[in-house]
Amino acid sequence: MPSLNTISPDKLVRLIGVPHGPALVDVRTDADFNADPRFVPGAVRRCSATVSHWASEFSGRAAIVVCQSGQTLGESAAAWLRYAGSPSAEVLVGGHAAWAEADLPLVPEGKLPPRDPQGRTVWVTRSRPKIGRIACPWLIRRFVDPDAVFLFVSPAEVQSVAERFNGAPFDIEGVFWSHRGALCTFDTMLNELGLRSEPLDRLAAIVRGADTARPDLAPEAPGLLAASLGLSRMHSTISNSSQRP
Repeated sequence: MPSLNTISPDKLVRLIGVPHGPALVDVRTDADFNADPRFVPGAVRRCSATVSHWASEFSGRAAIVVCQSGQTLGESAAAWLRYAGSPSAEVLVGGHAAWAEADLPLVPEGKLPPRDPQGRTVWVTRSRPKIGRIACPWLIRRFVDPDAVFLFVSPAEVQSVAERFNGAPFDIEGVFWSHRGALCTFDTMLNELGLRSEPLDRLAAIVRGADTARPDLAPEAPGLLAASLGLSRMHSTISNSSQRP
């Protein structure tokens, strides 16, 4: 029976990606992470040995700690988080091992751009975003890297800016994170990052329909296209993203 201050994998999977969901903190050792360099969607990596230094980041927020097996490392980090102001901090029952054994979604670190000194991934795309360039940042912030940085630049500068900051260019021709055949960039990200689920697949059909001029794919697609065009025309320029999608 799960103890107090724990959460089971089947309950956690229903919380991932929801608005105002809990912070997920992966405290696996480097050895355990290197043995399986994937993480629960939306989790941030932190060193359990330095929890007293970073615990205050999560003050006032619900938090769930993921260690390798849901034992000492996770329990100790969660206890410190509760002390530092996250009163409901919990430990994932069975840890990363149980999550993987249940065949629940895991994001491969190797597919992401290199992280900057603050541990953030950097993504670069064209300015004046529409549909895919709105949906993809939403997906990354909710399911991949909650601290991700998005830079919006003129189309001719996307590649060079991405190289300058070790970022990933996306939603432009000739790059990894882009359209593939009948699929849009949002589909590519779902497939490459292992983020398949019924709700995300339904959302993908809406985004694909709006982004590839196939409104028949989902009844919501024309509405998404109209809203996206309206937002774009309301703003003559768009600054680099500093707000969570």
